[in-house]
Amino acid sequence: MTRAILIVLDSVGCGGAEDAAAYGDEGADTLGHIAAACAEGRGDRAGLRQGPLTLPNLTRLGLSHACEASTGRPLAGVARPDVPQGQFGYGVEVSQGKDTPSGHWEIAGCPVPFKWGYFTALENSFPPELVAAIIHEGALPGILGNKHASGTAIIDELAEEHIRTGKPICYTSVDSVLQIAAHEEHFGLERLYELCRKVRVLVDPLRIGRVIARPFIGTAETGFTRTGNRKDFSIPPPDETILDRLAQQNRAIVTVGKIGDIFAHRNTGTEIKPYGNDAMFAAALEAFETLPDGGFCFVNLVDFDTEYGHRRDIPGYAAALEAFDRQLPALEARLKPGDLAIITADHGNDPSWPGTDHTREHVPILAFGPDVVAGPIGRRESFADIAARLGTWLGIGAVGPGRSW
Repeated sequence: MTRAILIVLDSVGCGGAEDAAAYGDEGADTLGHIAAACAEGRGDRAGLRQGPLTLPNLTRLGLSHACEASTGRPLAGVARPDVPQGQFGYGVEVSQGKDTPSGHWEIAGCPVPFKWGYFTALENSFPPELVAAIIHEGALPGILGNKHASGTAIIDELAEEHIRTGKPICYTSVDSVLQIAAHEEHFGLERLYELCRKVRVLVDPLRIGRVIARPFIGTAETGFTRTGNRKDFSIPPPDETILDRLAQQNRAIVTVGKIGDIFAHRNTGTEIKPYGNDAMFAAALEAFETLPDGGFCFVNLVDFDTEYGHRRDIPGYAAALEAFDRQLPALEARLKPGDLAIITADHGNDPSWPGTDHTREHVPILAFGPDVVAGPIGRRESFADIAARLGTWLGIGAVGPGRSW
């Protein structure tokens, strides 16, 4: 028996998607542009980091080689070993969109076979009948926002009015999403969750991928801050995923971060959801330490996306990448003969790009473990190749339409 751990570095794309122009993202390259910015001194921040991007462990496993295979360019200023010690390549998304569910479901062996619904109007984004239904089902005095917005900016803009009126803040983006922000104390956390459950039902006919609860705390005097109690209410995957196959065979499953939310809590096993990359990685290591033979640990590290990508924070993103790189040897030390570790991403979120939304990109794929033979795995024509590889490695058969390497 063997074990496997899959870590999704949320939004850490490596450029190059051939259809990026259709999404307004031609030329986007999350890792490439962060490295270039750091090499040019635009990634410096006093007290946080400075100098070229430093990722010795990821590049040792083949990250720079994977990026170069995707874009034709090495990571600027990043050391590039002649012979990587891991398997390296990049994945091409076949699902439409550039969102979290599409990326994760395809990674898990279930490409999205349909077009998501979107709220495309920048102002008055939600149809009047949907707004009326939200107000009725939630017994609300009304809603605020109803537009495309950055989550932090719209809370700063409308939090005081929200507290005064009791109206939740509803907003969207270019993703297939309806987000609801509310104050944990004035509105109530459980009340916010219950409202999101009701809205989830209302938007199902519109094929909206996620309804997201965005709780926050604070006052006008101290400022308002989003908390770690975010919760996503997603459509379940339309077909079998590797989680389903593992559950059918009674394999141990541990999911860390927002994996449970992304898969609508279907066969997501023991769910662990601490706050922040460091806490999630530590929880994943602890869980993997006691994971039995045949078990699977599925991890999402979301800070890259929510804290730095959407906020277009190049120094913060670079520092988060370097922090993860420093922690990577702790995972390698826990890998026993027969274990497989894979690191990948679900989409891009280039912090140098205009706007605040995800970017359509390839994703790096790094695989390593005591019995993994190092070398290139090339261009993978679907993220689903990852599920195929994991299924083959774990002895449950390839899952989905992907091809194992």
